[in-house]
Amino acid sequence: MKVAIIGSGNIGQALGGALVGAGHDVTLAARDAVETDTVAKAIGATTAATAPEALNGAQIVVLAVPYTALADVAAEIKNSVADKIVIDVTNPMGQAPAGTSAAQQLAEWLPGARVVKAFNTTFAGLLATPATHGQTLDALYATDDVDTGDVIAELIRSIGFRPVYAGGLNAAAQLEAMAGLNIQLQIATKGDWRSSFVLVGAPKGALEGLPKAA
Repeated sequence: MKVAIIGSGNIGQALGGALVGAGHDVTLAARDAVETDTVAKAIGATTAATAPEALNGAQIVVLAVPYTALADVAAEIKNSVADKIVIDVTNPMGQAPAGTSAAQQLAEWLPGARVVKAFNTTFAGLLATPATHGQTLDALYATDDVDTGDVIAELIRSIGFRPVYAGGLNAAAQLEAMAGLNIQLQIATKGDWRSSFVLVGAPKGALEGLPKAA
């Protein structure tokens, strides 16, 4: 698949490298052109001068930017995401308005896109090395669209994780809370940022993805 990643920080680099390693065509775009070029060369991706340019021909768009930059990036790509899958990996850490989530905000800002919450519960180091703990780790995702869910599940499997459907996009707040807990745990204990999630006894429906219409 052709994937555009907006952002070249830890998550953008780790996820981009994993996707390139799995055979996907990855294009990076970020504010710092020099850093983006360096990261792209390191992982085998290509670069684009602007976010909208990176989206040309892309089936999937990953927004690997801080939550505080999400609104600005959404405004920049709004006219380029019609019917594209847009993955929100941000964790607002309590900054999103009460009763909503970063992903739900993004869906409002990008009404033409198919928004997914995914990859936010996995630290960058594990995205790059999913076999670190000697078992398949879970990548939880949330979306309202059946076809989108199938594509995301395939993408997740391709980089070595087990896809676990957490529910519609209204479940994004719970995924962000899970990530927040994991982050706070690492900070409080001066951890090594290797903790992750494996749902023991996961319900069959969560592993099968969104229910198909009868």
